[in-house]
Amino acid sequence: MRSKTFIQKAIIITFALFTLFILLPQVFPVQAKSEKIVYFVPVEKTVEQGLGAFLNRSIEEAEKIGASHIVFELNTPGGVVDAALDIAKSLRETEIPTTAFINKSALSAGAYLALNANQIVMVPHSTMGAAGIIDQQGNTAGKKAESMWLAEMKASAELNNRDPIYALAMADENVEIPKFGVKKGEFLTLTAEQAIEVGYAEKIVSTRAELLDYLGLSGATIQQMEESFAEKLARFITNPIVVPILLSIGSLGLVIELYSPGFGVPGIMGLSSLLLFFYGHMIAGLAGMESIILVIIGIILIVLEFFVPGGIMGLLGVLSIITSLLLAAENISHMIFSILIAILVTIIASVILFRRFGYEKGIFRRIILFDSTSSEQGYVSNQNRLDLIGLEGTTVTPLRPSGTAVFNDERVDVVTEGSFISSNIKVKIIKVEGSRIVVREIKKEVEE
Repeated sequence: MRSKTFIQKAIIITFALFTLFILLPQVFPVQAKSEKIVYFVPVEKTVEQGLGAFLNRSIEEAEKIGASHIVFELNTPGGVVDAALDIAKSLRETEIPTTAFINKSALSAGAYLALNANQIVMVPHSTMGAAGIIDQQGNTAGKKAESMWLAEMKASAELNNRDPIYALAMADENVEIPKFGVKKGEFLTLTAEQAIEVGYAEKIVSTRAELLDYLGLSGATIQQMEESFAEKLARFITNPIVVPILLSIGSLGLVIELYSPGFGVPGIMGLSSLLLFFYGHMIAGLAGMESIILVIIGIILIVLEFFVPGGIMGLLGVLSIITSLLLAAENISHMIFSILIAILVTIIASVILFRRFGYEKGIFRRIILFDSTSSEQGYVSNQNRLDLIGLEGTTVTPLRPSGTAVFNDERVDVVTEGSFISSNIKVKIIKVEGSRIVVREIKKEVEE
């Protein structure tokens, strides 16, 4: 009876909840998408893949919420070309109207990103330009890279009907702009007023309120995007300067650990550096699980090399780790450069450690035999017959200079001091050195 009553109550409660969920949208209608929401997304510091991950998340969130506009607030000195190309692609593909709000400066890759927005608005005294492409050493990046970058700058300018000559002048030092005093050997950098003059900016505003008023979005809800801790960490880790440092610390820490008994601080530092490297690159969307799997396999193979002779496992382990790093690379050439730095640092440190501390540390104690059979430790190759010194006997065979003599009815292999002694001659043992028993003829000793 109770069971039947319980089932009836359960059916009634289920029906009531179902009805409530059906009627709830009618009682409390969902917020209409007609409400205007503007996303403000900061684009600051160096342009790299970590920034790209943050901007992609911001765009996706704005699209899901049905935002009316996305404002990218730029204040950047530029950065990595590959990252800028990926970010620009995301800016072009979103259907939400976009504005590049240059709040101080948009240089190099920053100017390129601004050109890919639907419009550009600048604050007074802000600048954009100086977009020459250079490598990690500050030199020109080569003809192919320069040609690609100039084509990108030109296409980005034409995307919103801007005169491409100014975009080319920003990236090519051979393009002169006499009206702004830009000669050969110089890159064009536009002030806010100059940008308005040549049609590279649509408006100069001093505040966000003025910007929203210009966009026709006064009174819109502002959604300020902020980088998460993981995204900030990813941006730091994927910085081109930080990558070789992390790899050097990682490899050096693991090498030092080989000299340390047990597992201690060097090993923790080495593994932590590698984990940080891959964590940051995964957050930035550069590394996948294949990179993690390869580096784990590589470490296991290198450890096995200490116990399995041949060298092939160690070589495969190193190749596996290098492959995992290249798969996680934002720029292959820069990653190769970073790996070479890490290898050089590790080799130098290893030489110093070997010379300073020797090989008798850490894991080497388990795989190398360091014990020696020295006489100081009581080891001898055979029995040392010191008890024979002073005994007299007779030669059984001629000593030339070695032979056999009898001492107290014991046959002993002996040698002379270099002279010949015939058989049946009286001799005396004068020295014992391990298995070498030296005798001297008694007659000669008496005569002397």
